[in-house]
Order: sequence, then structure tokens, then C-alpha cells
Amino acid sequence: MKKPRLIETGVALVQSLETTAIPNLLSHALYSQTAMHQDYGGVVPELASRDHIRRVIPLTREVLKESQKNLADVDVVAYTRGPGLAGALLVGAGVACALGASMQKPVIGVHHLEGHLLSPFLSLDPPEFPFVALLVSGGHTQLMRVDGVGQYTLLGETIDDAAGEAFDKSAKLLGLGYPGGPALSKLAQSGDPTAFQLPRPLLHSGNLDFSFAGLKTAVLTQTKKLGDGLDLRKADLAASTEAAIVEVLLKKSLAALKDTGLNRLVVAGGVGANSHLRGQLNAACVKLGVRVHYPEMHLCTDNGAMIAMAAAMRLQAQPHLAQKNYGFDVRPRWPLEDLH
Repeated sequence: MKKPRLIETGVALVQSLETTAIPNLLSHALYSQTAMHQDYGGVVPELASRDHIRRVIPLTREVLKESQKNLADVDVVAYTRGPGLAGALLVGAGVACALGASMQKPVIGVHHLEGHLLSPFLSLDPPEFPFVALLVSGGHTQLMRVDGVGQYTLLGETIDDAAGEAFDKSAKLLGLGYPGGPALSKLAQSGDPTAFQLPRPLLHSGNLDFSFAGLKTAVLTQTKKLGDGLDLRKADLAASTEAAIVEVLLKKSLAALKDTGLNRLVVAGGVGANSHLRGQLNAACVKLGVRVHYPEMHLCTDNGAMIAMAAAMRLQAQPHLAQKNYGFDVRPRWPLEDLH
């Protein structure tokens, strides 16, 4: 299991009025560290932690001001408990526990991936349980059956690289900037997706697992073959790479819907913002009579709103989880299937 990078600092406030109604997002604020890490070609954990420390309190003040609330109105403080970079997680846990202890309010640690799974409930078109979830990001690629909050069954997952990682590493091989995934997708718009015959690992495996390491190797092989001619074919190779990743995600998702007999698909995680993936899924699901739900585009990447929403929905189902326990029990490695 790869760790989420957690390079966004997010704070949000949600309100839950009924035990069955979807909680209401009152306000949220987000600061991305992407520009800071660009010079290094990837995330520097120590810099990420320091920047979280600088940003979290001003963002909290911004959210309270926008929602016309104050700290006394807060009943529970939620934070990302894991998985992710330990330093980043400790910043969030430390601030949340300090706030909780100072106000004598309970706190709750939230699973980062549960936040992504439930993020479509923030949209104007929220899903209904049960559904199949495609969780696809730089750190994870999983298919889950979701029957309710905390009721998650793993259907398949990557056995090596995540889809987002395949985007980023392929982009690096093409000499594109950081973050690589969006840069590759933008370049792919002007390329021919059939120009290179790249592998679709595990596409016909008979199960719902994924593999993207072989695709990355194939892209590397093509860049070496092209040599000095890479610049002339870069858009074609980008388009072919994106097409290979999207085809695997599409066909595995459709297979999961068929295996479960469900007619509702939720797509979450940063790669869920990919326009080619959305277009392919929408077209296929219309033919099958399947509803597809996505988070709003600005909520596909890591954010505080999804953590606040997940915490509120958790507490509707299990109010005892909020406790006045202010220990720093972060879990950098935390499989979603261990969550109950």
C-alpha cells in the first residue's frame, strides 16, 4: 500500500442536523503545496510538514469567518489519522487534539481513503448506497463495494503501482513537469492514442486487480527507442499512455458492476478528475443504465471538506467514535479494509 502524499492543507466545517440527512458543508479552505515541491520534482516530506504548520491556523480562521461561526460552535474536531506521510499526519493530529483539549470537545481520526470514498456526497448529485467505488489516485487504485458508512468490501486493487503513479512516472519519462499526471493529460489532447501499442496489464486476468508497473516500463522502452525523436512523438506517446490507463480502469470498473449486480458507480481520488476517464465512463455507463457519481472537480484532490464529511457521516452511524482522547495515534500505513 502506497502512502498518500498529503501536500494539500485543508480545513472545513460541516453541519449535521439529522441522523439520516447528508451533512451540509458550510465552508472550506484549501492551500496546495504543489508549486513549492515543483523545484524538487516531487514531495519533500519535511517541507510538507513545515508548510502544514504555517497554513492550518490561518485556514481555520478563514473557514470560521466565512461560515460566520466561532470555535465555541464546534462540537467535534476531526483530522486525518492516516494513511500518509507521518510528519504531515502529526501536524493535523496535533492541531486537532490541541483544539479539542483546549475546548474540552471530542476528536475523531478519519481514514484518508474513506474521505475520498464519501467525497461524492459533497456534490450536487450525491449517490445512494450501495455502490461500487473506483478509488484512483497517486497512491491507491482500488475497487470497493460500499454498502454504507464503514461497510466496505475490497473487490480488487493494484498489485504494484497506482494509476496516478503511472501517470506521474510516465510524465517524468517524457520530461514533463510536476505534477506529471495533469501535464501528461494536457499533452495527450494533441496526440494520437493509437500511435503506440502499449500493454494493458491484467486486463484479461479474470479478477479485479490492477497492475501498472509494466506500462511504465513500456513507456521507458519507447522513449529509449525514439531517442532524439522523442520530442516529435511526445504527444502521441502521452495520448497512448493515457489511453492504456483509462481502458484498464474503465473495463475493470464495468466488470465490478457486473460481478456485484449494482447499478451505481462512484469515482473518487485525484485521477477521477481526468476528463478522458470521465468521458469513457459516462459513455459506457449510459449504455448500461448505470449512474456515475463524481466529486466536484475542485474536490477530487485531497481536501479538508472530504475529511469533515466523512467524520460527520461516521458520527451519524457511530456517535461513540468521537472521544476526548487526545493521543497522537496516527497511522501512516492503514489499509482501508482494516476500518470498521
